[in-house]
Amino acid sequence: MTSFPSPYPSYPSYPSTSPPPSPPAPRPLSRRGLLAAAGAAGAAGLLGTAAGPAAAAPSSRGPAALVIHNARVFSGVDGGRPAQAVAVGRDGRILATGSDAALRRYIGRDTDTVDAGGNTVMSGIHDGHVHPLGAGDRSLRPSLEGAETTRDELLAILTGFLADTGGAAAEPDRWLVVEDWNPVGLLPTGSVPHHSVLDALATRRPVILVGGDGHNLWTNRRALDVAGITAATPDPVGGRIVKGADGQPTGVLKDDAQDLVKRHVPEPSRAELVAACAEVLGLAAASGVTTMMDALAGRHELGLYRELAESGRLPQRIVPAIRLDAAQAKDPAAALAYARGLRREFEGAPGLRFGMVKVFLDGVIEYPAQTAALLTPYLDGAGKPTDNRGELYTSAADYGRLTAAFNSAGWQMHAHGLGDRAVRTALDGYAYARRVTGQRDPRNAVAHLQLVDPADLRRFAQLGVAACMQLQWAAEDTWTMEALLPYIGPRRHRWMYPARSLEKAGARLSGGSDWPVDALQVWNQLRTAIDRQGAHGSGPLYRELEGLGRSSVLRMHTSGTAWQLRQEDLTGTVEQGRAADLVVLDRDVTRCPVADISDTRVRMTLVGGRVVHDADSATGRAASARAARGAGSAPRPASYTAVHGGRHRACGCGAG
Repeated sequence: MTSFPSPYPSYPSYPSTSPPPSPPAPRPLSRRGLLAAAGAAGAAGLLGTAAGPAAAAPSSRGPAALVIHNARVFSGVDGGRPAQAVAVGRDGRILATGSDAALRRYIGRDTDTVDAGGNTVMSGIHDGHVHPLGAGDRSLRPSLEGAETTRDELLAILTGFLADTGGAAAEPDRWLVVEDWNPVGLLPTGSVPHHSVLDALATRRPVILVGGDGHNLWTNRRALDVAGITAATPDPVGGRIVKGADGQPTGVLKDDAQDLVKRHVPEPSRAELVAACAEVLGLAAASGVTTMMDALAGRHELGLYRELAESGRLPQRIVPAIRLDAAQAKDPAAALAYARGLRREFEGAPGLRFGMVKVFLDGVIEYPAQTAALLTPYLDGAGKPTDNRGELYTSAADYGRLTAAFNSAGWQMHAHGLGDRAVRTALDGYAYARRVTGQRDPRNAVAHLQLVDPADLRRFAQLGVAACMQLQWAAEDTWTMEALLPYIGPRRHRWMYPARSLEKAGARLSGGSDWPVDALQVWNQLRTAIDRQGAHGSGPLYRELEGLGRSSVLRMHTSGTAWQLRQEDLTGTVEQGRAADLVVLDRDVTRCPVADISDTRVRMTLVGGRVVHDADSATGRAASARAARGAGSAPRPASYTAVHGGRHRACGCGAG
């Protein structure tokens, strides 16, 4: 496992069992030496620094620690001059950008140099909504990889998982927890999960399937019994126990109701969990990610980050969003005290920067979950309205008061809003807080934005709200078509992920992966934002209406997210004085065919001037191989072929 000598400021990618065709081996970077360090004190200071006033321009005297040349530099700066080279100072900041000839003066006797081979050098990717520690946690358990299966196919796979995780020796009490269950994937289409299906397994063990969307859980009868869930068990705040016509629980738990069962599942050892998290953070570095906004942080996650940082295994800058539940959202004073308490407890951890909280306003929109909050009801699949408008977990009034309290204290809000009613609720709450506090630049955000009413598009710019979008979902596939179009109708469907409409309305766009809700496929994510189809879509999803330009997409995932996270004066652009959070790619993503962006490989990643991924090193080659495998698989598999016989690789036992 790679260790980073300098301290750095609940889900992994599960690729298809059949390995994708191997891409041509990238030509090793031409280099002289390797950047050894930006100076431990300098790097630590940079990575732990919160965004503030613009950084002072560094001195141009003296040689650089590193010069990357023969590159096509994407600066991300409007009107920026073309550049071929970047010089990195010994304090981990960018000394200068310019032509190869102009930057030769920064090359001294001990300056490391890298020949980029004419490919792109740009800011590292800023992931504005992700759950990296959850990726590590999930990697310790077997995965269904989001596949669609018949009942018999599912039982066959789960029978294999039972054998892989102890067999007869695990009876009757060892939990089988399976990740990345597809809540819309039980065939034939329209089949509804019920505990009786899982009860058919030849086991007495409690079994739970965790939805890859993070919002659904499916259990057998034994797990319900262990958790004490009966017909009389009330729904928790922010969750739902799905019950049948007979009033009995079906085994499906939604949102916060999942915790009724999850709290009984034994945790992995601390050492196992830290090692797994370190590995997936290395995968993110190999994918070019240099900053992450962890969109679901509590004491458990913050403790893990502190341990990773103090052991030198945290390569990214981390902005944790402290999760507030629906009950906390009703008590702003108590919620603020809770967030401040966690900040006091963990703010000394290198690489963490506090100041953001996260609230779920609704659930997910696809059938059969349909917990995303809509302005008008869902349809029944045949075009007739139902009485279901989804579930709104926090009212606009409560969210407004909560926002006002946190904004007044200098904190930012980050709302999960998938349905158009949840999006409007967030905007109404932000408008209230703006009136009450008078603040004009709190940098609040709404994430996902799967469905936005056109009447609300201009409000993002008017209120200064970041539109944090996960555009790897913006393609025609099972999720956007079969599981959605019949249930909302074509008029609303047209407003799916309205990225260009938001941009035209003046909104500030930021980007995120929501990993591990989907696989970490950074560069396919960027491509999909452009062509609205990506490597795995069956067709373009309103490309002519909502596809973004290439420069817009590159900025969205760098400077746009840096703006959302209040660190635009530190990172997100390649210009003098900014931290050297950089990636060197294996192609020119500013000019190559759009379809080729998906296959981009990261040759080198730097954070604060320090190399945290080098594809030509032994650990870097292994991380690059994992990233390549993930990039070759569909993020949301639409067929059983995604898991054919692949349970051994998924569970990590090495067989198969």
